[in-house]
Order: sequence, then structure tokens, then C-alpha cells
Amino acid sequence: MELIPLLMFVAVGVTLLSGYPVAFCLGGLALIFAAGGLLGGSLSMTDLTFLPGRLFGIIENTSLMAVPLFVFMGVMLEKSRVAERLLASMGRLLAVFPGGLGLAIVLVGALLAASTGIVGATVVTMGLLSLPTMLRHGYNPGLATGLICATGTLGQIIPPSIALVLLGDVLSTAYQEAQLRQGLWSLDTVSVGDLFVGALVPGLILVGMYLLYVVVISTLRPEQAPAMKREDANIEGGAEAVSLLGGLVAPLLLITAVLGSILTGLATPTEAAGVGAFGALLLAAFGRHLDRHILRETVRSTTRVTAMVFMILIGASLFSLVFRAFGGDETVEHLFDALPGGVLGATLVVMLIVFLLGFILDFMEITFVVVPIVGPVLLSMGVDPVWLGVMIALNLQTSFLTPPFGFALFYLRGVAPPEVRTSQIYKGVIPFILIQLTMLGILALFPELATWLPGLLYG
Repeated sequence: MELIPLLMFVAVGVTLLSGYPVAFCLGGLALIFAAGGLLGGSLSMTDLTFLPGRLFGIIENTSLMAVPLFVFMGVMLEKSRVAERLLASMGRLLAVFPGGLGLAIVLVGALLAASTGIVGATVVTMGLLSLPTMLRHGYNPGLATGLICATGTLGQIIPPSIALVLLGDVLSTAYQEAQLRQGLWSLDTVSVGDLFVGALVPGLILVGMYLLYVVVISTLRPEQAPAMKREDANIEGGAEAVSLLGGLVAPLLLITAVLGSILTGLATPTEAAGVGAFGALLLAAFGRHLDRHILRETVRSTTRVTAMVFMILIGASLFSLVFRAFGGDETVEHLFDALPGGVLGATLVVMLIVFLLGFILDFMEITFVVVPIVGPVLLSMGVDPVWLGVMIALNLQTSFLTPPFGFALFYLRGVAPPEVRTSQIYKGVIPFILIQLTMLGILALFPELATWLPGLLYG
């Protein structure tokens, strides 16, 4: 009986590697194990009666309403060519400095992360617009591709982030379960807004570390990130600065409206997502990039992503229910209790597992499969939920960069020029994976980086 939960976990890992859709892997395996348990007498139908309530809970969850709204905002901003204007203006303005193009990519990527939060769109856009320019002006291919991939993943940690929305919902449930295990009935809550605020400072520090890396490389090895000649940059003095400011105003207003309303408590993340979606529509209309075709494609993309997220969530909910019916929670708890180091040892093992799974699984699969299993156990051991959520989000960010299945690598490979080798892309992201792991270590040593701002605003 105790081995069945472990067999379920192994079966999921093997099935996911086959390339079969995640939602059906989770739901199908859960039904197969449940049927075996019913036939073998280790499960009863009573153990499965909670499933309808869980499914209705997913559909009625107001926090998850933010997912389609944030996706709509991101896709619409991609279609409205905000990134193109920002990259063009900031690239020309900074290109005359050593590493200037790299600095421009990090800054624009951070702005896009705070306005769209869609990794694929950011990587593809910057790959198409800036990679040929960087290579043409002598940038090292590994540095250029690594910088684009890493900057594109900032949408995972800088709010508003879809990953934080999903993590917030999963951790909220896990936190309530942890408190109930401890016999507490007056339950504290952790919300998506708490994670947004908690991730803000670590996200900005990570942006600063990227900028510092570009400055160091361009200083120590100027041949890898040379400055562009002023005539090649086509700078028109004050006119270029005015153009840059004009391109910055609209996305900054949108970011302020979305994040500002959350930070000040004027709106919930779901309400702020509605503001962001409407603001993205206005930006597209004012920029004359809104027509029937763009609106249709935006709605289609939003529907596709939302349907995928909710199907995975339903499959993961069924898997979690069957896993717990077989005593999976107790098995995980016994494993953690047997680890040396107590809470620290258990947290390190979870972070290591999440990092290693990032080599082969997507962030949503880890969020919906692993976090509901280990989250309640860690939280019942006294781990702060906001700190844990930001740590997991930072860890999951590396899953986009770690070969062989790092999605940012695939996105860039699809739009990179033929002369850029895949090995160069893989080597280029290694320094940025190390930077992200360094940030993870800093956050582990100084948890106040994630907990200070939420405590200041909401405490």
C-alpha cells in the first residue's frame, strides 16, 4: 500500500516523457490506479466522492479567472507591437555603449515581463528583432542567445505572472491543508496578491544581476559585446529620446495600473487582470493595431491557453485525490521526517527535486503535480508560504533554460539564424542558470527579500 503512491509518481514521470498530453496523463493514470485500488479492495468509492466538489471548486475559483485575462493582456500587447517599438528605440539609444544592446534587451525584457508575462512571445519577439542585429555587430552568439532566453523567462517571476497566479492558487489550498493538519481552525490565507508582492523585490534583484553580468562581460571581454558606431545606430539626438519616452509611457501606465492597484489594495489580482486586459485593448486601438483579425487571433490564443491550463488542473486534481486516497501524504511526510536537517533538509530536497524535474517537465506540470504533494508537508513544518512560493517560482524559472527540454531554448531555436548552432544556445544559457541559482541561494539566506514587502503592505 505504501509503495502505490511512489509507483503513481514514477508512472506519471514515465508517461509524461512519452509526449502524451499532460492533462490526460494525470487524469488517465489516476483513473487506472483508482480502478486497480477498487478491484483490489485498497480503495472504496467513498474515497472518490470528493472529486465533483473539487472540479466545481476549480471552475468557480475567482482567483483562476485572472489566467484568461492576463493571457489576453499579454497576447494583445504582443499583437500591438509594443515590444518592437521599445526594442528599436532603447536599442539605438544604448547601442553606442559597450554591452548596450544587451542592456537594452534586459530592460525591455523586464518591462515586457511586467506587462505580458508570456515567455514564448517575449523570447520569439526579441529573437526576431534583436538577435540578427547583435550578431551583425559582433556579439558573441552564446552571450546573445543566452541573454535573450534568460530575459524572456523574467515573465515567470516578475508580476503579473501566470506562473504566480497558478502557484498562488495551489499554495493557498496547501496552506489551508497544513493548518488543518496542525489542528488550527481559524485559518490564515495566502493569496495570489501576496505572491505578486513577495516576488517583486527578488524579481528586480534578478534583473539587476543580469544587467551587472552584461556590464562585467562587456568590460572584461569587450570583443564579446562591442559598442555600435553612432552612425550605425542611426541616433537622431533628442528625437530618439523623445521616441523612447513616447514608447515607454503606454506600457508603464499599464504596468502602474495593474500592479499599482494590487499593491495599494484597490483591486484583487483578478480585478487588476481585467483592468490590464482592457488597457491592452486601448493600447492596441490607439496604436492602430486593433482589427477583427487581431482580435480573433487574440481570443483564439487566449482560449487555447486557458483550456490547456484548466484541463491540466482538472487532471492534476484527480491525480492528487487518488494519490492521497492511497496514503501519499503520509508517505511523503514519513520521507521528510527521515531526512537529516529537519525543515532545512526537507526544503533543500524539494528545491533539488524541482530543479531536476525542470530538465524534463514544464513548469505547469511541476506546479500541479509536485507542489500539491510536498507543499502541505513543508508548510506544516513551519515554512513561510510566501517565501516558499517565490522560491519555487524562481526555481521553476530555470526549467525554461535547462536542456534538453527548456522551452525558451526551443522558442529561440525556431527563430534564430541558421548560422547559430544549437550547442551555442545551450552553452549561452549556462551563466544565466547559475545567476538564477545564485539568486535562489540569496533568497534562501535572506527570506525577508520575499516576506518584507507583503508584511509592510498587508501586515
